[in-house]
Amino acid sequence: MKVFLDDERAPPDGWVRVYWPAEAIALLESGQVDELSLDHDLGDDERGTGYDVILWIEEAVALREFVPPKIRVHSANASAAAKMRSGMLAIERLWAQRQKN
Repeated sequence: MKVFLDDERAPPDGWVRVYWPAEAIALLESGQVDELSLDHDLGDDERGTGYDVILWIEEAVALREFVPPKIRVHSANASAAAKMRSGMLAIERLWAQRQKN
């Protein structure tokens, strides 16, 4: 499954759109997500941002042997997108380390 987290943009064909981090995380927990595209600003920061999904994946990889999907960032918020990409690099490093052990 391909999951597209965004409150405004329509997803590409073949992608499942979710509006909130909790929805994306629930699908990730199902183990059926192979690709994930994240926006950062979702219109209600109290409900979370795309970065919250990155943090959840990082923790899941580190603590629960979660297999991360392919992750993309499509946020127009340049500084937030950079922070999310930094998190993606941390996830890649954790996953690579897990593969070695």
